[in-house]
Amino acid sequence: MSLLTSFVPAFARSSAAPVARESGPAVKPVYELAETADGYALTVYLPGVAKDGLELTAEADAITITGRRAWKQPEAWTVRHRESTDAAYELVLTHDNTVDLDKIQAELRDGVLRVTLAKAEAIKPRKITVS
Repeated sequence: MSLLTSFVPAFARSSAAPVARESGPAVKPVYELAETADGYALTVYLPGVAKDGLELTAEADAITITGRRAWKQPEAWTVRHRESTDAAYELVLTHDNTVDLDKIQAELRDGVLRVTLAKAEAIKPRKITVS
C-alpha cells in the first residue's frame, strides 16, 4: 500500500499506459491531495502552463491532467543552464467512483491548478431515522 493510498484510500497512482501525446515524454508534476468533508482538494503545480495549454479530463475511473508550456526560446539565445525541461506535464489519478464528475471545479492561477472534487452522494454519510 502506497503512502497516497494509505492517506486517501479512494485515489491511487495510475498503472495504466500513459496518454498518447504528440511530442515526447511527460513529467509528473508535484501535487497535493487532501480529503475534506464534502470531497477532495487537489493542488497541482504546473509552472509555465497557461489555460490554453491545460487539459483536464474526468472519466469514470480516472482523472487526467495534461499541461503544455508555451515558452519559446528567443533567437540568439545561448543556453548556459536550464532548471526545467520543455516536456509536458501529465498526472493520472485513478479513483473508485467516489467522485461526482458533474461537480468538479478547477481554477488555474499563476501555474497552480486547484481542483475541487466533490464526493458522490452514494458514499456520503447519511443520518437514518429509526421509527
